[in-house]
Amino acid sequence: MNTTPDVKEAAVDFGHIVDSRPLGVLTAPSAAAVQELLCFAAPHGLPVSARGGGQALFGQGQAHGGYVVDMAALNEVRCAPGERTLTAGAGASWHDVVRAALAEGLTPPVLPDHLGSSVGGVLSTGGFGGSSHRHGLVADQVREVEVVTGTGEHLTCSPDRHPDLFRAVLAGLGQCALIVGATLALVPAPTHVRRYRLYHDSPHTYVADQRRLARDDRFSHVTGQARPALGGGWQYMIEAVAPYTDQPCFRQPTADDELLVGDLDHDRDTEEIADLSYAEYLHRLDRDERLLRATGEWHRPHPWLTLLLPEAAVSSFVSALLTEDAQHGLRTCGTVQLRPLTGRNLHAPLLRRPAGELLCLLSLMRTAPPDRPGVVRRLVAANRALYERSRTVGGVLHPVAALPMGPDDWRSHFGPDWPELVRAKDRYDPHHILTRGYGLWA
Repeated sequence: MNTTPDVKEAAVDFGHIVDSRPLGVLTAPSAAAVQELLCFAAPHGLPVSARGGGQALFGQGQAHGGYVVDMAALNEVRCAPGERTLTAGAGASWHDVVRAALAEGLTPPVLPDHLGSSVGGVLSTGGFGGSSHRHGLVADQVREVEVVTGTGEHLTCSPDRHPDLFRAVLAGLGQCALIVGATLALVPAPTHVRRYRLYHDSPHTYVADQRRLARDDRFSHVTGQARPALGGGWQYMIEAVAPYTDQPCFRQPTADDELLVGDLDHDRDTEEIADLSYAEYLHRLDRDERLLRATGEWHRPHPWLTLLLPEAAVSSFVSALLTEDAQHGLRTCGTVQLRPLTGRNLHAPLLRRPAGELLCLLSLMRTAPPDRPGVVRRLVAANRALYERSRTVGGVLHPVAALPMGPDDWRSHFGPDWPELVRAKDRYDPHHILTRGYGLWA
C-alpha cells in the first residue's frame, strides 16, 4: 500500500473552516487499492474517508489521524447509448459525465448545479438539481453502485443485489461503504433550452408561481433565488427552463412565451428570456467559478446551510431570516437559493425530508473573510439557530452544511430510519472507520 506524503490538500476542504491532519493520502488507481487500505485500516481502527472534488463544507470528508482516499484516478466514464446508461468512476466529475452523455445525445435526468463535484461525493449525499421537482435526486437515477465496505468487501449492489447496502449507500453519507463507481440511467437530451427569469416582489406570489410551474410539465428545470433589491429589501427570481430540439429562437418573442408564463404573477416588465444550447445551460456556473477563483473568494470560508422545508412555511421563514442581522452578509457575499420539490419523487431511503408532498430546498451560500475566525464562528452559530428554528416548522437538515452535529442530533435527524442505518453500519463497517467527519457515532 503506497500513500503520498503530502497531506496538505487533504487537510482542508471547500468549506475552509475545519482542518485536520491525516496520516496519509492514498491515490487509488483501482478498487483493489481501496480494498487493501480498508483491510489494513479496519482492524487498527484508523479513520478512512474518500475525497473526490473536495467539496465538503465542514470537515465531513476529512480523516484526522487516518487516511484519505483520493478518488481522482477513478475517473473513467463509459456510455452505453443502446442501454441508455452511463458508468462512471467515483472520482469522475459531472463535467466528465455530461461530456460523455451529450456526445451520444443523452443526459442524466438530474444533474447537480456544480459540475465540478465528483460522482461519488454527490451520490453519497443524494444530490439535488434543477429537475429534482420532477425526477428526484441525482442518486435516484442510479441503476447500480460499486462499493468497498468498511470490512474491505468489493461489492456491486442494486435494488436486487445487496439491496440493504444499496439503500445505505445512496445518500448514506459514506457510513457503510466508499463508492468507487456507479451506473446511471440516461434520457434523450434536448439541443436547446429557453430560459425564463421571472421576478417577484412578494415571497408569497413567488412560492405560488414556483409551485405552479413545478406541478405541471411545461418546464424541465425550475429553480430560484432571493436577491437583494435596490434600496433595501429583497426580490425573488424564478428560473424556469423549457427544453426543445430545434434551431434557437435568438431571444425573439414567440407565441409560446404567453402559453408558458402568461398565467403567472411575476413582473412582466422585468422578465428575462434567453435561448441557450443545452450544453451552455448545463455549464452555466463555470464562468462564476472562474471569477470566484480569480478573486480568491473560492478559497475563503463557506459557512453554508441547506434545509428542506415544508412549502407552507417558506414565505414566513425566509422573510424572517433575511431581516436578521446575522444574515446581513448575504446581501453582499452570498446567494439564497430556493427550489421546489415534490415528496413522492424523492426515493433514497436515507434522505430525510419533511412530511408532505409540497417541499422547498433552501440554501444559504455565504462567504466569510479568511482572516476573521470570529465571523465564521458566529455564522456557524447562526446556522445552528436557523436549523433549530426550522425544526419547529417541520424542516429537516440536508447534510451538506457547515453545522456541527453529534450522535444525538443524528439520531433525531434520521428518526425511524436510524435503527436500519445502525444495522447496516454494524454489518458493513463494524469498526466504525468510515467517514467519521460527520460525527454520527460517539
